[in-house]
Amino acid sequence: MPDNEGAPTARRTVFGRGQIAVAAASVLVLLITGFAWRSVDALTSNLATARLELGDGGKDGAVDILMVGTDSRTDAHGNPLSTDELASLRAGEAEADNTDTIVLIRVPTDGSSATAVSIPRDSYVEVPGIGHSKINAAFGATRATERQRLLDEGESEDDADKAATQAGREALIKSVANLTGITVDHYAEVGLLGFVLLTDAVGGVDVCLNNPVDEWMSGAKFPAGEQTLSGSNALSFVRQRHDLPRGDLDRIVRQQVFMASLVHEVISAKTLSNPGKLAQLSSAVQRSVVLDDDWDIIDFAKQLQGLAGGEVKFQTIPVVDLNAMTDYGESIVQVDPKAVRTFVAGLVGEHDSGSEATGTSEAPSIDTSKVTVDVSNDSGIGGLASRVSEALTEQGYVQGEVGNNTGTTVSTSRVLAADPDSDAAKAVAAALGGLTIVGDSSLSAGTVKVLIAADYTGPGSGSDSTSEPTSDIVDMGTSPTPAPPGPAIDAGSKGPRCVN
Repeated sequence: MPDNEGAPTARRTVFGRGQIAVAAASVLVLLITGFAWRSVDALTSNLATARLELGDGGKDGAVDILMVGTDSRTDAHGNPLSTDELASLRAGEAEADNTDTIVLIRVPTDGSSATAVSIPRDSYVEVPGIGHSKINAAFGATRATERQRLLDEGESEDDADKAATQAGREALIKSVANLTGITVDHYAEVGLLGFVLLTDAVGGVDVCLNNPVDEWMSGAKFPAGEQTLSGSNALSFVRQRHDLPRGDLDRIVRQQVFMASLVHEVISAKTLSNPGKLAQLSSAVQRSVVLDDDWDIIDFAKQLQGLAGGEVKFQTIPVVDLNAMTDYGESIVQVDPKAVRTFVAGLVGEHDSGSEATGTSEAPSIDTSKVTVDVSNDSGIGGLASRVSEALTEQGYVQGEVGNNTGTTVSTSRVLAADPDSDAAKAVAAALGGLTIVGDSSLSAGTVKVLIAADYTGPGSGSDSTSEPTSDIVDMGTSPTPAPPGPAIDAGSKGPRCVN
């Protein structure tokens, strides 16, 4: 729904969104520096965790972490915040389920770098079970629907809340995978409280503005130039989007420079050797962060021990139109999934770990009526396996088993065959856009299996030709406002980068 920030209740919502952004920024520091996990043995036993269906933990050459911010009035363990804590957050009364800060963090398995990719909250994407929607609604809309279904079936409110929250998280994970072509390996979620606790611990964050600002809706009133912000001032800095040339995208840039300064502060300011600061930072994580329960955070931290600030970078996905609109009047950000996948894949060189894997785009001449093709869907996109199977049967292939993948989650689409060098395997791979071929001795000689992951853009995907607008996006007769990725912001500079 469009924002209406002139109304009092809407203004309270805007305060919450800004705090979500900064809380998420705070957690990013803890994830990519890894200091707390190395230094405080008791931390891991007190972390809040969630059981989720996730990826293969970096077997594609990178560990991919989805970090989201939620508008929660409780801590990570479900305990309500105190009155004083709520007042310090300026959280207001309304609590929403949308995740307005969504960041995909890519770390190669050697731990040599970390790239945080922001996804605009209004990006219009395919959401499993819902269809096209703003990506920030994937969690909340799925959670609400699943909760009501469970209550109608007689589940208790507590059980329904837990199961619905898990469903919402997994819908968001699949939506991000569908958009980026990256299978999420780990998940980190943070509520509103984390920002205040962490900012207090580091003693404020340095920022820089190109011009003075005075914007009443966010409370942002700052001079131009460098300054150190903490508490409510820091909230206002990352909350503002009105009176900025690119609205929410400029707000994302503010969040990124804030995160870069925060990382720089932690890495360079002897934070790790200060017991008091370390204890405060660890407490912030314990109270405000939820991680997936399959994450060996100690082992992950060891990979990042030599990470330097200059190798921690922040970027934003490419945008087709900042000011698009649906046919029912909703303001959205239009993105091209194919362009997004290409951009994200380029941030960390991807490779397949299978030694038998080959690839081809040349189709040998075969009798397709003698080849049975099974298709398994691991993309999170409903009905995709059926559409791919239909595209193959139109070429004369025999339809085999079609359904969801029940085996190991995959991050890249592939063709499986008993003989990866067979003409049948090569022909199917070429027919689907040149997929990788991997040997699988469990298959018979006359059967080929296709595993469809979130990166798939071949026949049946709707992305296999030129990029077309989604059918319910209105052509307003004006030129689109694209936003290609800008220069990366890194945490290695000596001073903060000046921004709008």
